[in-house]
Amino acid sequence: MVYVGIDLGGTNIVAGVVDKDGKILGKAETPTMAERPYAEVLKDMGDVVVKAVENAGFTMDDVASVGVGAPGVADPETGDIVFANNLRWYNVPVCSTLKAQLNKPVYINNDANVAGLAEAMFGACKGAKSSITITLGTGLGGGIILNGKIWSGTHGVGAELGHIVIEKDGLQCNCGNHGCWERYSSATALIRWGRMAAVEFPSCLINAMVDGDINNITAKTVIDAAKAKDFVAIDVFNKFISYLADGIVTLINSIDPEVIAIGGGVSKAGEFLLEPLRKLVAEKVMFKDLPYARIELAEMGNDAGIVGAAMLGVIA
Repeated sequence: MVYVGIDLGGTNIVAGVVDKDGKILGKAETPTMAERPYAEVLKDMGDVVVKAVENAGFTMDDVASVGVGAPGVADPETGDIVFANNLRWYNVPVCSTLKAQLNKPVYINNDANVAGLAEAMFGACKGAKSSITITLGTGLGGGIILNGKIWSGTHGVGAELGHIVIEKDGLQCNCGNHGCWERYSSATALIRWGRMAAVEFPSCLINAMVDGDINNITAKTVIDAAKAKDFVAIDVFNKFISYLADGIVTLINSIDPEVIAIGGGVSKAGEFLLEPLRKLVAEKVMFKDLPYARIELAEMGNDAGIVGAAMLGVIA
């Protein structure tokens, strides 16, 4: 038997057929076109599952279950998306609708949670009883895995790590609060600081790399300039690392996982990110005479959402 995982995004719906070892055997995708009524999007989700199964050389009879990695808050008990801002969905019956269309068991969880599950089963956290995967992208996502199961709290919002407050009365977040971690430790934060630095220090390498057009500054621009030993970029990157370490130490002190995996676009910096981050965490962690979480780079990449979603049926 095989399993199907759906990565539901605001732009695209991607489905993949996955075996019990986490290998993707075939994929299909279609634009989300989220402005449509949700029933039309759900119909397309079912259709893309069937197409992925065909592309992998199987039939629906070979499929044990279907899993959905969804943005926002998903309720695994009811199978509904309770709230997804980028889809503008409220209380949408995802699992029951897809089950009726596909005649298969359907499971759902938050997209960051399923990415964490993929890392725990097949990636950087494989073999650990407890792990946290952090994704550094537009925001900061988090997936907590305890004893092989996703931990998302009593009400489904227990792993909203990006909204840990690390700066009292800090920058306003899209959630409405102030000082949330993702405002300081996401690719968006790194870009914002890079643009501010380019304006303040117009002769810096960050500015030169984009020919003075700060709108073209990306997280990679800042990282590449820091690698080239531009003092302005180094200062920006060090600030980013400091806030990232603060949040990680909070997770270590509160959850004490075996492994913390760092994924998302910023993680492509590799050891340039890990080396100073590990050093700073070692300085900030409370119990210095005890072992604490290993910090590693996530390994599953863009496939994490599909693989993790597919595995929801395996761990159910």
